Amino acid sequence: MHRAGAGIVSADGSSVWRHAANGPVAIHEAVPSSRHRHRLHKAPSTEVVNLFSDLHQWMLKILLAPDIPEGLLNAPRSRYRTGAEFAAAAQVSTMSASRLLKQLQSERFLDDSASHIALVRREELFMRWRAAGLRTCPEMPMRLPLKANTLQQIFQFVGKQDGQACMGLFAAADRLGIGHVSGVPPYVCMPRLPREGIASQGMESMVAFPEGVPDFIIRQASSPRSTFRGAVHRNGTLCTDVIQTWLDVSNHPSRGEEQADHIYRQVLRKVMDA
Repeated sequence: MHRAGAGIVSADGSSVWRHAANGPVAIHEAVPSSRHRHRLHKAPSTEVVNLFSDLHQWMLKILLAPDIPEGLLNAPRSRYRTGAEFAAAAQVSTMSASRLLKQLQSERFLDDSASHIALVRREELFMRWRAAGLRTCPEMPMRLPLKANTLQQIFQFVGKQDGQACMGLFAAADRLGIGHVSGVPPYVCMPRLPREGIASQGMESMVAFPEGVPDFIIRQASSPRSTFRGAVHRNGTLCTDVIQTWLDVSNHPSRGEEQADHIYRQVLRKVMDA
């Protein structure tokens, strides 16, 4: 009777063979060569870096900050010669800063001839940044018990959140002095939608009973670290910075593109051309 041999080969190149043709069974083991093992260990990395992750957006704001008026963005305003200096200013790890800078360099968004870290091709960078934010953020429409002094009640609510809430979108544009659209309920940005304690603060969620126009809308920030680190105080109220406001209103169905274009003409065009 003819008996065939059989073998198993592993991913690292090692193998075990069972030979049984016309004789006793024999086991043969093969160990991969050092050259083969080296080739396996040196396989190229396929890591994909998200240029517009939450933390990366914050770091991009820092690189752009010197060209933005202080009242429109809360960020350090310096020029950085090294990644370590940049990481210290952003209060992130050197590895995080290096990862972003390498990605910017690979996509040709850094000026290789500059004496400091400098962004170039900014208009394309901003357009890609805007496109990266094309996603729906959870929202919670709210009612106030008193209809008088609606904005004042909202400002008081924001102030009670200990830096975990700020005016956003069109209301933020108004506070920054670059508002253009009226008639949209004020937005309040928070790291996450509140689940408890709203009623105790005199607020009522309209989620279960959505009839009517809300007095304001709580919006879960898509990039909370970037949103709240860059937020600025205007007239005693915390609000999103000019870049965040532009990003957030850009795709809003209620004349959001019109408001975004106004912010671009008033502020961001100069930043992109810098």
